[in-house]
Amino acid sequence: MRTRKLLGGLRVRLVVAFAVVAAAATLTTGALTFREARTGVLQQSQDAVIEDFRQRVGDLVPNYPFPPGRSDLASLAADVARGGRADNWRVLAGYRELSATSTPGDTFEELSPAMREAVGARAATVFQRVSRGGRSALVVGMPVTYAGPRSAGRRTSGLELYLTVPQQEEQGYVDALVSAIERATVPALGLAVVLALLAARGVLRPVRELRRATRSIARGRLDTRLAVRGSDELAELSHSFNETAAALEESVAELRRMEAGARRFAADVSHELRTPLAAMSAVTDVLDEDAAGLDDDTAMAVRLISEETTKLAALVNDLMEISRFDAGAADLHLDDIDLAESVRRTLAARGWQRTVAADLPAPGALRGRVDPRRLDVIVANLVGNALRHGGPPVRVRLRGAAGREAVIEVRDGGAGIADAVLPHVFDRFYKSDTARSRSEGSGLGLAITTENVRLHGGTVRAANHPDGGAVFTVVLPLRQEGTDHEQEGTDRAPEGTDREGDRP
Repeated sequence: MRTRKLLGGLRVRLVVAFAVVAAAATLTTGALTFREARTGVLQQSQDAVIEDFRQRVGDLVPNYPFPPGRSDLASLAADVARGGRADNWRVLAGYRELSATSTPGDTFEELSPAMREAVGARAATVFQRVSRGGRSALVVGMPVTYAGPRSAGRRTSGLELYLTVPQQEEQGYVDALVSAIERATVPALGLAVVLALLAARGVLRPVRELRRATRSIARGRLDTRLAVRGSDELAELSHSFNETAAALEESVAELRRMEAGARRFAADVSHELRTPLAAMSAVTDVLDEDAAGLDDDTAMAVRLISEETTKLAALVNDLMEISRFDAGAADLHLDDIDLAESVRRTLAARGWQRTVAADLPAPGALRGRVDPRRLDVIVANLVGNALRHGGPPVRVRLRGAAGREAVIEVRDGGAGIADAVLPHVFDRFYKSDTARSRSEGSGLGLAITTENVRLHGGTVRAANHPDGGAVFTVVLPLRQEGTDHEQEGTDRAPEGTDREGDRP
């Protein structure tokens, strides 16, 4: 995956793009240069040969009799061939059915019938490049207009001369040019790669800075800003990022102020309600004792007031507990305890021994340093939640795990939790049934459980069991005595911590 990411990175793409453009430009320039240079070399050689040939023929032909015989043609061909600038001229002289070459026995294979026809028909100099066996040669054909004492005027004499000149030297120039272009291609590609790396460095620097700034924002450093350099598109991108980061910082700061205000309000309201609630609870206790002597309607009203006052007290206690977590004032008071015995006491204190099946280790088999009060709240909230919102049977299982951890599982026999609800079961005040305006719980039980588990450094999760029902799993690390420092704080157990928990 990392290799695929690197191969598809912007740097690699820039280098490849530069290399492709450089290769295309080099090859195109080389091809055009080669074509022009080759044409120039061959044209210059061709013009020189034709001019030399014409001059040589013009000087020699008047010295020969007309009409010429075979021996005259052979002599003319030999004289023209000897007068060439190079030593490798081959000449063919022809007059009607007679012909002779400068070299006896030369078949003059380069001369095609089409060229013979063109020379005879056009009465003009004709040339052609031919290649045989990998060798290139220039073939020139020229009709001769003969003017001599026997002629009444200038006219086509019927005498034709053909010249073949090998072009090894010109081909060598062309091959050298191809080699030069090939040698120039590699440095051009190397230069293109260097330029691509330099360009990629300039382009990727702000991109890397943007990536680092984005990660810094993701880690919560909302004051991160980019240095804006220049006025190009990357500078505009950096400027846009800074504006977005500033707007995000302002929005988050406002949300935090609102959240802090809401938490202070909840904490203040909870604190202010505790005193009147204490008086109301005392009064309802007295009324509960006298309810038996009251008429039915009055007794029902008294019991209703007592129940609602108890629920309100539980809600206030939960809000006070949550406010401690939000304020960072919740501390651990660790003690080395038998976890199985602690779970038994939690179930017994609430009268759940007969309604909850407990699968616990033997006494003393699983010990650890935890906060006993918070462990009691964790187990009570999860079990109470299963009893209230799940279905029988409810089972509690405690076991040890590798790495000195304790695992607590609370499973019910109900219908389970809807998939849409699972991600929100630990949210505060969340209710899966929006039609329920109120419930028996405060909606904070599982949120308080989560905070207590996190305070211990553990984890809690909710899921549906394959065999039906919901299962809540708590994993707590078991500290050893003497390996940690107990935190001394002002945290005290709120009233009513033996209440049942809530499931949304």
